[in-house]
Amino acid sequence: MPANNLHRLPDQLRANLRLVFVGTAASTRSAAVGHYYAHPGNRFWRALHEAGITPRRYRPDEFAALLELGIGFTDLSKTGAGMDHEIARGSSDVAGFRAKIKRHRPKTIAFTSKKAASLFYGRPTSAVVLGRQARMNGFPDVFVLPSPSGAASGHWTLQPWRELAQWIAGP
Repeated sequence: MPANNLHRLPDQLRANLRLVFVGTAASTRSAAVGHYYAHPGNRFWRALHEAGITPRRYRPDEFAALLELGIGFTDLSKTGAGMDHEIARGSSDVAGFRAKIKRHRPKTIAFTSKKAASLFYGRPTSAVVLGRQARMNGFPDVFVLPSPSGAASGHWTLQPWRELAQWIAGP
């Protein structure tokens, strides 16, 4: 399917969310069906529940319901779709993403891959570490999570997701 026929995923954002998940771009499957993390091999929805971020395991077609839990979604590229290496370099809009975050002011953001975080920080993925990041003045707390994509199985660990769950639960 040509990339220009794919539907981009709408942002799921509102003011003062407790958490916003940020991907690089929609997968081909997610773009085709219009749901975040929709590929059957993606661990995202299972990880959310197993880490304790959601009270039950949601399905990809229920992504909008997470707004009720204070959880939102966006991607750095709203026009690209596919695996990270298939996304055109120029399609990521870091400045636009920063503006969205400044406007909506979530408490925490979580990049769902080191690639997304590397685009945000302007550093190679090898220089990005998983977990909570150093505080940036005037910006929400930032976590970097291992990609839940089936293509990233060799790097999978649930531990950073559990740390995120503890962080957003508070003291």
